[in-house]
Amino acid sequence: MPDIIPIPAFNDNYIWILHDQQYAVVVDPGDAAPARAYLDAHQLQLAAILCTHRHHDHVDGICELAQLYNAPVYGPSNEIIPGRTQPVSEGDAVQIAELGLELTVLDIPGHTRGHIAYLFSLPGKRGVFCGDTLFGCGCGRLFDGTITQLFRSLQRLASLPDDTLVYCAHEYTEANIRFALTCEPHNPELQQRRIDARALRATGRPTLPSTIALEKATNPFLRYSVPEIVRKIEIDTGHPLPLNDALAVFTALREERNHFH
Repeated sequence: MPDIIPIPAFNDNYIWILHDQQYAVVVDPGDAAPARAYLDAHQLQLAAILCTHRHHDHVDGICELAQLYNAPVYGPSNEIIPGRTQPVSEGDAVQIAELGLELTVLDIPGHTRGHIAYLFSLPGKRGVFCGDTLFGCGCGRLFDGTITQLFRSLQRLASLPDDTLVYCAHEYTEANIRFALTCEPHNPELQQRRIDARALRATGRPTLPSTIALEKATNPFLRYSVPEIVRKIEIDTGHPLPLNDALAVFTALREERNHFH
């Protein structure tokens, strides 16, 4: 079964590399150098590059890698992606013949208007490369998408099977947990997640991938109907919110996260 390895880049990015000891797929290579170093060190042939959205820290290494390894580049059809050879969108299947791998494209706009994810299933493992839409215990900021798009995209990801592994593109988990604890301080699973994340980072290990089940249990952006979180928003905004106004709670949470340090 292929391995999926996080390659650190910049301050807190991960470039994901999926490989079977011979062929590899690289996801969101914002910097070619660390991806090249890993591919060369393990004598891997690059079969494809996958991109989730247009931001520089996800695309700036694409052209160098594509030219060096003569690899196809898959990316969202609704965004300008340098070096893209295969535009893809909702429902498209990405076939990586060298790895016997098929990934399904999901449209998950919000962070950007054309943001996509790649869903895959391997023997005993399924996962999603979700870029900057869903983070460990958090979610992406809005750039040119809308809050409603982001809300619906996160709902869609939350509807995936609980054991789906979440391969997001930044190591933001500890900071996100700090915010989540201001929203829901009495959540025991969230308290345990803080302990686990600290232990991982103390030894230089990533907090990712997480799972959809863990995100649903701890991520405030998937828990906007929890009374404790709704009450916090009511206190912070100074007016009551009906429990069923999920979008209003979500919107207020995203705004508070924008200003949380």
